[in-house]
Amino acid sequence: MNLMDFERQFSSEEACLQYISTLRWPDGFRCPRCKNDKAWLTKRKLFHCTDCGYETSLIAGTIFQDTRKPLQLWFRAIWYIVGQKNGVSAKGLQRVLGFKRYETIWIWLHKLRVAMVRPGRERLSGTVEVDETYIGGERPGKRGRGAAGKSLVLIAVEDKGKQIGRIRLKRIPDASADSLMMAVKESVEPGSLVRTDGWGGYGRLPVEGYEHTIIRKSADVGENLLPLVNRGASLLKRWLLGTHQGAVRPSHLDYYLDEFTFRFNRRKSYSRGKLFFRLVQHGVSIAPVSGDEIRGGNPL
Repeated sequence: MNLMDFERQFSSEEACLQYISTLRWPDGFRCPRCKNDKAWLTKRKLFHCTDCGYETSLIAGTIFQDTRKPLQLWFRAIWYIVGQKNGVSAKGLQRVLGFKRYETIWIWLHKLRVAMVRPGRERLSGTVEVDETYIGGERPGKRGRGAAGKSLVLIAVEDKGKQIGRIRLKRIPDASADSLMMAVKESVEPGSLVRTDGWGGYGRLPVEGYEHTIIRKSADVGENLLPLVNRGASLLKRWLLGTHQGAVRPSHLDYYLDEFTFRFNRRKSYSRGKLFFRLVQHGVSIAPVSGDEIRGGNPL
């Protein structure tokens, strides 16, 4: 799909609604409450279930819920976002779409970043490198583990021989064993071979069901023996600095980590239409997120 194909396919609001309907209910209407497959459309464009009487709109229960803007605008925003190799800032998208309010676009982008996490996505498997990195500007004081005033992010990268596989990123409060094990179990399938440095926080990996290889006994900065993780960390920091000028609050960092993961794991996809399809598909599969939730950020 190119731009001309996109404009032809989504030339009206009805076409956008039909697209969402096909993704949300591929086998026809299903009542969110009782799963009945029969409904009639009210004058307010609501589906009225013939069994339990529950009324719902097509976009209720999706990231598009409660929007006051046309779906055509949402679709154009998504099309532009997936077409930019290095992503787009809220200010850049605001200029493209001609929005007056910056906050509206900022919230839209964060909602779409939430949708970039596929529900029930598989964990990494096989051989996986794991390490942490700090996100934040230069500050005086201790470097490495224990640095103050920065966000600690666990990075897990699949080793696919001569190339990097998928990645997972998880913001964690500290480098304690409890925090590290929680993040590893969320990101890596049990039974996988996990490579780390000699930091004691990873000592419980065998107990948690993982094979564990220590690349070096010391956890100090030195020779690059975890190249996949370090490459991923370098690309992440370059992306945050280049696309977003490093202006990322710690409480909102999770959204940006999700976007980077989405883009990195699909970096070899040359089909813009497929990326558009995936993002809209995810958007109708997850629960809605309110603007107030996004403004408040994600506590650790």
